[in-house]
Amino acid sequence: MPLPAADLRDHLAYSAWASQRLVHAATELTESELLRDFQTSDHTVLGTLVHTFAADRVWLARLQKLPNPPYSTPADYSLNVLQVEWPRVQHGWGDLLKRTTDEEACTALIYQDLRGNTWKQPVWQLILHVVNHATHHRGQVSGFLRAMGRIPPPLDLVAYYRQR
Repeated sequence: MPLPAADLRDHLAYSAWASQRLVHAATELTESELLRDFQTSDHTVLGTLVHTFAADRVWLARLQKLPNPPYSTPADYSLNVLQVEWPRVQHGWGDLLKRTTDEEACTALIYQDLRGNTWKQPVWQLILHVVNHATHHRGQVSGFLRAMGRIPPPLDLVAYYRQR
């Protein structure tokens, strides 16, 4: 069931809000906490946040019909990059969706993944994937924070709606 462009904009705004809350929480960690290896695919709080940021950046480029940027670079592994560059990417999402109509959200995008495989899917599905992907990894980071005795910020969609 396709989602209207307005709902997609709202979900992306939520995702940006929640991600920035976690980046802020990460700034309160010590370096050893930030880099503690939790034996997951992205290992650390910083690694998981960078993974999520990099995915947001790659998917934005695809939807803008630009070449895939590098997934992540060593320079991305910095809280400063996450504080400065991620909001720029999120702003790019906002700009893209500002101009997206309901019809355009239903059109198929042909893109290549990072392995060079070609895919074709409706834009609305890809945007929901971006939001869902980020939600999954924010949940991991929240768990990492709890494992270190920290209290993660509220990230639930209902908390976002209440704050708006």
